[in-house]
Amino acid sequence: MATDRFFVDTNLFLRYLTNDIPEQAESIEMILRRAMDGEITLATNNLVIAEIVWTLESYYHLARQDIQSKVIAILNTPGLMIEHHDIILQAILWYVEKNVEYIDAYNVAWLLNQDIHTAYTFDRRHFNRFKEIEVTVPGERR
Repeated sequence: MATDRFFVDTNLFLRYLTNDIPEQAESIEMILRRAMDGEITLATNNLVIAEIVWTLESYYHLARQDIQSKVIAILNTPGLMIEHHDIILQAILWYVEKNVEYIDAYNVAWLLNQDIHTAYTFDRRHFNRFKEIEVTVPGERR
């Protein structure tokens, strides 16, 4: 039996994860329960996850470990389909482990997933933390 599919936007996850507006958090919990029960299918994407990380950092000022645990909880939500799930998981692990910006970690996870092992970037500081890739800075002599 096919279930109805619904996109879940960033603000819903933020309301639920922070519980800063309890009435909204409760209504989202009901949606998540419906997905867990198989009544509906929820879907989101990597940009939503990136926005969640950015907002939890910049607005809520949460520690990286707290952000990581919240993103992993999202990734493990039954009934929620997430585009590039494995890349996001690797990125959020590296975000803490290598102390790099989430977007940089995501980009490295993505390029390795694509079997790309060299990156052009001016951000040598973060990208050099990944031994799996070679960093090439445009205009710099080797």
